[in-house]
Amino acid sequence: MYDTDRGAEELARRRGEEEVSFEWLAQRFAEFVNLNPEFENAIDRVATWLARLDEHDED
Repeated sequence: MYDTDRGAEELARRRGEEEVSFEWLAQRFAEFVNLNPEFENAIDRVATWLARLDEHDED
């Protein structure tokens, strides 16, 4: 199991019942990058992937 899998599982376990907006998520991404600028590229890639998910369904 990769570290990211454990993080995703922890997220689901701890906050899986909550509903959040993409605006809230984008703000958390920005906060994370401000605290951890070395992850800016990775966070940007995840955010872009999430933003474009429905484009893949249309192909």
